[in-house]
This record gives sequence, structure tokens and C-alpha cells, in this order.
Amino acid sequence: MQLTDTQADAELALGGVEALAEPKRAERWMRPVEIVAAGLLSVMIVTVLANVFCRYVLAKPLIWGDEVASLSFIWMAMLGAALAVDRHEHMRLTVFLPLLPERVARVADVTGQILVCVLLLRLLPVAVEYAYEESFVTSPALQIPMSWRASALPAGIGLMALLMVISVLRTREWRVIGTVVLVLAIVAGALWLSRPALLTLGNWNLPIWLGLLVAGLLCIGVPIAFCFALGTLAYLTFASHAPVFVMLGRIDEGMSALILLSVPVFVLLGCILDATGMGKAIVNVLASMFGHVKAGMSYVLLGSMFLVSGISGSKVSDMATVAPALFPEMRRRGHSPSEMTALLATGAAMADTVPPSIVLIVLGSVAGVSIAGLFTSGFAIAMVLLVMLAILARWKARKEDMSNVRRASGATILKAAVIATPALVLPFMIRSLVAGGVATATEVSTIAVVYAFVIGVVLYGGIPLRKLGAMLIDTAAMSGAILLILGAASAMAWALTQSGFARDLMTIVTGLPGGWVVFMLASIVIFLVLGCFLEGLPAIVLLAPIMFPIARGLGIHDIHYAMVIVTAMNIGLMAPPVGIGFYIACKIANVPADKVMRDIWPYLAALMVGLLAIAAVPWFSTALL
Repeated sequence: MQLTDTQADAELALGGVEALAEPKRAERWMRPVEIVAAGLLSVMIVTVLANVFCRYVLAKPLIWGDEVASLSFIWMAMLGAALAVDRHEHMRLTVFLPLLPERVARVADVTGQILVCVLLLRLLPVAVEYAYEESFVTSPALQIPMSWRASALPAGIGLMALLMVISVLRTREWRVIGTVVLVLAIVAGALWLSRPALLTLGNWNLPIWLGLLVAGLLCIGVPIAFCFALGTLAYLTFASHAPVFVMLGRIDEGMSALILLSVPVFVLLGCILDATGMGKAIVNVLASMFGHVKAGMSYVLLGSMFLVSGISGSKVSDMATVAPALFPEMRRRGHSPSEMTALLATGAAMADTVPPSIVLIVLGSVAGVSIAGLFTSGFAIAMVLLVMLAILARWKARKEDMSNVRRASGATILKAAVIATPALVLPFMIRSLVAGGVATATEVSTIAVVYAFVIGVVLYGGIPLRKLGAMLIDTAAMSGAILLILGAASAMAWALTQSGFARDLMTIVTGLPGGWVVFMLASIVIFLVLGCFLEGLPAIVLLAPIMFPIARGLGIHDIHYAMVIVTAMNIGLMAPPVGIGFYIACKIANVPADKVMRDIWPYLAALMVGLLAIAAVPWFSTALL
């Protein structure tokens, strides 16, 4: 989501800390691709809305609606992934590169770019073959060859390959490029000759290719999606008999689930929220109600994160909306910038279970868990964490001087409430429609976009047409980056499961003493660590298909386990010195990370207490189901 400079780079920096700058476009000739991607996103939204209208108003669903939406979606996703390459917006880990000497970091960066070129050029002919094979399958409703849809893969991969080759050539590091290409060719040849020996290693290849190689690629700044794809490609090429063709099928499947159509729509919803000022209206009404009590502004910040997250579906959008509205007043009242930033970061971790959470949508898709159940439980879990943070904030404010703070008048509160009511309706509408089974998450997301757009135009000043076009393009680029991660992680997860790793892990875990308690504690540690490095989406796609069957076998409720691992990942995301979200919060607040690092630990401890309570007491997760 890139409505502001800060918000833009915060989103793309989910894998690291990026300079806050306007998205960089490498090629002017990509402008038609931007227009096509924005148009496809519009077609997808209009089709879903038409399907909703026909189903619920006319009682005659469009039998071809899902196919048109799916066709638009995969093309939008692949073109969006290419736009993300063009705009340097693919998520990557950049924490370690600055620690290297400048010349070494530059060589590592060029090496990563060349590896991505190798990956894309290797996958391109396979993608063409995949699209050709799909031509023999006909869609049931539209009666068109499925190659119309599958051709999005070679188109997107081809565009990304071209852009990456241009990017490498423009470095003009000819000696480095030549040396790296030569070394990679020698290494690839040696590995190919060693293939028979590598095959005898069996599952020991998994930690080599899907562990060490992927970790090394992450450290040199290769975007997360390409790290997963490179690890999977290397494993299939040098350590298995499976064809690379299978990898394309898994990438397609990982990106194409119908429930994932809601991801770009909720991203767009967050853009509309920010552009119309609906989020600021929610902040204002809470400030007028609670700003006069001790720790009142801390309560307002936490409450704003809770409510705004129920609209945007993005923790970065939440922080970018709340911080500018509250921080000036909090500074005036004596709050230190580092304390405010610490509370902002942990508040974002707390709020990520509030629907519409993109993480919950993806989790429900890959683990086969009810999204309605996840949305219902997410409110309760966020409340548990909210209470923990509020108690700590109140204790820290015990000596706060409130003598110069005036209570807002009734008229002021009433005016703020009237202005904010249309915005406040939205999170509860989303939750009630999904949880009540009235509509799917995808349908609800499109309804919410229309509602927010109409309300924004009528009551909050509207959105300029020029800005709307930019929002659609930004949404397509960010969605493409997210969905490519899901596709690549799905291929990597398939490599893990087909090797028998999941079966072996289940045998080990079920044999541990302590039963479900030990498994739950182990899961917390695993997802805390993964949350630091990978952010929620790739970690979920990688491990959910493996961990959920084990949890079920131990008698753990799906919703209970989902809430525990999502909360653990969110805490890891905000935990320094590696947690990516921590640095994003510091950038949004414009506060040095080393100062915030001293103040965030008590808040993380409060979240950990809440997490352990959620893990130990299933009732918190299942009471509202």
C-alpha cells in the first residue's frame, strides 16, 4: 500500500529496512503494464460485485463469474509481480547487508540479482510449456482453453526476467558480473556432476537447499519470493527426481485460490481508508473520549490500532494512519518518542488478528480452517492482548501529570462520534457478514470497498481521480509481491511435504513427552523466530500444511492453534534486533531504532504473557465460536 512515501516503503520493507523514497520506476515502457494491471484489478472487483448482486438480489448467480474473476486475478497478480520488480518493491531482508563492507555488500547485491535472473530464465520455458499443457483443458463455464489463464505465468515471468537482466546490466559492474556468472556456472556444473552423491543424502538435502541456501539468499538481500523459488529449484534440480514442471503447478496453485482474491481488495480498502481520512476520524473520536484520563493517549493509540486494523487488514497501514494523528499530542503531554514508538509497534502486533486480517485469510486458505471462525476468534484474542498492553501502559503512566489536560466537552465528543460512525460501522460489518455466513471473505471485501468509497466520497471529501488510478496500480504491485511469495512458498512447502519431512516431523513430535503442551511451546518458539525473519505470510504457507495435522492429532482445536501461531509470529515481527516490523515502526515514527530498542521490551513481555495465556487457555480462542 503506497499512499504516502513512508507507507510505501514500510510495506515493501516487510523483509527489511528500506530508504523512505518514492517508488522507483526503472522503465517508462512499463506504464502500459501498470494500466493493464489496474484495469484487471477493476474487472475483478466489478465481477465479484456483480456476482454478489446476482446471487443475493436476483437469486441467479453468475455461473461464469468466478472464472472471469480468477482469470483477471492471476493476470493481475503476475503483472503486479513484474511491477514490483520494476518499482523495487519486492519484500526482502536488508538487515544484514549494511553490516558488510561497502564493496562486499555491492558484490552480494549483484550476485543476488544475477541469481534471480538465472531463476527466471530457467522457469520461463517451463512456464511456456505449462501454459501449453493447460490448453488441452477447457473451462467449464466460459468454455475457453485454460491456457488463456495459465499464460499469465510466462508473461509475468518473462517481464520479470527482462527487468532483472536490465537491472543487472545497468549496474555496469562488468568485472563483478563476469566473475559471478563464471563462478555460478562452475558451481552449477560441479553440483550437477555430484548429483548422484547428493541423491544418496535423502532428506539431509532439505536443510541444505531449503534451509541453508534460502537463509544465505535472504542474508544477501534476495527478495523473499525468489529465495523460496531458488531454494526449491536447486533442490529439484540437484537433489530429487521431480521435474521442475511440478514447481510451476504449485506456484500457480499457491497464487490462485479463490479466497486469495480478497487480498488485493483488502489492500485497496486500506488505501481508501487512508486517502479519505476515515481512520483519522476513528482516532479523533477515541481521543475526545479518553484523552483526559491517565494513560489516556496510550489507550487511544491501542484502541485506534484495534479499530483501524479492522478496516485496513494491514498492520503497516494501521501504523501509518494512527501515528501522524496521535504522536504530536502525545509529545505535547510528555510521552517520550521511543515509548510511543514501542507502543505503536506492539499495538500493531496486537491488532493483526482483528479482521480483516490478510494473514488470517491466507491461513484459512492453506490450512483448511474456517475463515469465519478465525475472524470471530480474532476479536477475542486481540482483546486479551489489548488488556495486557493497557495494564502496562497504565502502570507506566502512574506518575503522569494530568493537571493541564482538559476533558473534551459533550458537544465535541458528539461531533467526533457522528463523523466517525460511518467508519466505525465498517469493521463490525466485515466481521458480522463473514462470521454469519452471509458472504465469503472475497465478497465482503468488495462490499467493504464500495461502502468505504461511497462513504468517503459523500462524507469525507472523496478521492481525486488521479489518486484513484495510482491506488489501483499500487494495489496491483503490492498484491503481486505478496501473491508471488505465496506461490513460491507453496512450491517450497510441497518440496518439504513430498520428501516425507512432514511425516517424520509428526513422528518425532508425537513421541515427545508432555503431549500438546510441549508441542504448543515448540510451535511458539518456531513461529517467534520465523516471524523475525520472514513475516507472517511466507511462514504460514511453509509450515501450516505441516503443523496443523500434527496439532489436530494431538487434540488441539484448529482455531486455538491458529491464534497462537499468528500471535507468536506478530510478536517476533516486532522483536528487535531482527524483527522487521520493529524497524518499520521506527521509520514511520521517525525515531532511531536504538532508542526504541531500550523501551520496547516491557511491551513485548506483556504480549508474551498474553500469548502464554492464550496458549494455555483454549477458551479465549473458542468462546465466541
